[in-house]
Amino acid sequence: MIDRLLSGDLPRGRVLSFLVLAVVLALALAPILFPGQRNLDVAARICVFIVLVASYDLLLGYTGIVSFAHTMFFGIGAYGVAIASVRLGTGWDALAIGLIAALSLSAALALAIGLFSLRVRAIFFAMVTLAVASAFQILASQLSWLTGGEDGLTFRIPAVLTPGFRLSEEPILGVMITGRTLLYWGVFLVSASLFLVMLRMVNAPFGRVLQAIRENDFRAEALGYRTVVYRTSASVLSALIATLAGAMMALWLRYNGPATTLSFSIMVDILLMVVIGGMGSLYGAILGATLFILAQNYLQDLMKQAAAATQGVPLLPELLHPDRWLLWLGVLFVLSVYFFPSGIVGRLRGVER
Repeated sequence: MIDRLLSGDLPRGRVLSFLVLAVVLALALAPILFPGQRNLDVAARICVFIVLVASYDLLLGYTGIVSFAHTMFFGIGAYGVAIASVRLGTGWDALAIGLIAALSLSAALALAIGLFSLRVRAIFFAMVTLAVASAFQILASQLSWLTGGEDGLTFRIPAVLTPGFRLSEEPILGVMITGRTLLYWGVFLVSASLFLVMLRMVNAPFGRVLQAIRENDFRAEALGYRTVVYRTSASVLSALIATLAGAMMALWLRYNGPATTLSFSIMVDILLMVVIGGMGSLYGAILGATLFILAQNYLQDLMKQAAAATQGVPLLPELLHPDRWLLWLGVLFVLSVYFFPSGIVGRLRGVER
């Protein structure tokens, strides 16, 4: 049953299987195991970024396409939901219209970029996508009448998904089930479903062709596969999944702005998560996104405690000051690349062979 659910692509390795299972169970039971708004917010972000990182790995790890436009599709999904909710109201129909419009726009843009640009090689395609993404971010910032400009859009969602909604007047398993809790479980279920869909894609014949193109696109074309068609299809599918991830992020935050989903720093974060987890394996997205977002949100707290514990030790409290968390995050990334050059998944699979 599990083998079929995972499309025959099991994590392979006891340690890796344990880590993946632990993350999935922790996310599924987050409202119960980790009460508190901040913890729930971190868990929701992990769910969204697992989908976003996995969809990017579909391009980079499985097809060998380096694109810097992934956050553009992420932002399109978020803006679609936000603009529709502001203009059409708080109903489910507004969310549906916004999501359909966002998916349509993302598909059209991904198809256009693919058809016009995927015939060029490597760095040239990357530069084209970077230019398109930058132009879209500038456009979103300047069209304030539509997107809210730099301030972004704050919007309302259906009442059943708001913190004020109560499913029951009594706690269930020690947790009060509010609309926020229901929204979190909705984000988790959609994220899990999208991950399983991607796992099915990469283990189908379509995914095998993408990997063949990554290894040697000339040989794949010589075998009769139309590489441009497959690469374009991978770009469109990856863009659509990133759009859905953006819609989930906007719903969770009830806000969207250029810095929230379109920032180039988010694109850098996605690249780091892919490298840390391991390219060419969707399970790497689970571990990479989880570790990176946990470090982003809790590293400062750990450093504050460490600085307090080392008072009186020369220089150490200054090095461990919470304001230097980005420095230590960079150090952790360098160490992870040094000790895990093929990512956490590649390293763990290599150890148990």
